[in-house]
Amino acid sequence: MHLVILLLLVLALVFGPQLWARAVLARNSKHQAHYPGNGAEFARHLLNKAGLEAVKVEKTALGDHYDPTDRCVRLSEANFDGKSLTAVAVAAHEVGHAIQHRDGDPKLMLRGRLVRIAQVTEKAGSLAMFAVPLLVGVTRAPSVGMLMFLVGLASLGVSTLVHLVTLPVEWDASFGKAMPLIKAGKYLSLAEERAARKILRACALTYLAASLSSLLNIWRWIRFLRR
Repeated sequence: MHLVILLLLVLALVFGPQLWARAVLARNSKHQAHYPGNGAEFARHLLNKAGLEAVKVEKTALGDHYDPTDRCVRLSEANFDGKSLTAVAVAAHEVGHAIQHRDGDPKLMLRGRLVRIAQVTEKAGSLAMFAVPLLVGVTRAPSVGMLMFLVGLASLGVSTLVHLVTLPVEWDASFGKAMPLIKAGKYLSLAEERAARKILRACALTYLAASLSSLLNIWRWIRFLRR
């Protein structure tokens, strides 16, 4: 019984924030005719106010994000063209990342380095997982299999570290950068500001869920190796 309760709690912690975020985003995605511009125009306005005229704003099919390499805020079609509270909040959040980049935020820089490392270790980890049965079968040496499993575990560890570092980066982009910009410009009513905070908080919690999911994967591998 206790195991079932624990399992349900883990599932709620991992999947609950994602479901809540989707519901919050959908609830605030209604067209607001009184808004003077769409998400792309709002992002452009905020970037110009921050002295970031060189940062581009583009539409993407790969999800809302800021690309530090190309110095570009990329928004999904709904948030690029949409006049909704969700579009405004998401646009401000991505501009927050551009401001972090401008200021040389150490957490953002650390995440960038970790992401590059993770891309290499994930490939090595995937190769290790596929190679384990073959190498153990050829060499008949369990230690080889253990070594390859440890390589795979290390790749999971780097990925988990990326998720853990990402959470404070995303939180700062939302509440250290985006919300102060929104409040200073008085772009939204008090009720809309509260709703925008809910949107940004819901999105931030999805990164927390991703961190918990990564930690759970590591725990599963450690249990497997201890058998």
